[in-house]
Amino acid sequence: MNKVVLVGRLTRNPETRYSQGENPTAISRYTLAVDRRFKREGQPDADFIRCVAFGRSGEFADRYFTQGMRVAVSGRIQTGSYTNRDGVKVYTTEVVVEDQEFAQSKSENNAPMPSASAAPAAPAEDPGDDFMNIPEGIDEELPFN
Repeated sequence: MNKVVLVGRLTRNPETRYSQGENPTAISRYTLAVDRRFKREGQPDADFIRCVAFGRSGEFADRYFTQGMRVAVSGRIQTGSYTNRDGVKVYTTEVVVEDQEFAQSKSENNAPMPSASAAPAAPAEDPGDDFMNIPEGIDEELPFN
């Protein structure tokens, strides 16, 4: 089975083009920076994974995704190759997007990015949010942390 699920941040705004022909199809390409679970000193902290979305998914990415936004993507890995202008064969790997969605709220997207050393801030109360706020001081009672 060829299935991949990624959660990461867009390295830049998606680049969208339309195919030629009678029924032009949107083709949107973007790169996700996906944090590595285990980090070693001197090694990169993230992998940069190219994604391509077709049709309505491509139009959605073009319209709503912006640089720095955290998104979740599922799809399949596709490999390919081509010969560049210098006659060198170049191999490619990308995720063909089957499903994509926001992995953060609008308020999180507009907020400044916290630094790794900063303490987590208390979540702001959002009237449109369906999650309840957890009172302070009950951390030891939660089954996860």
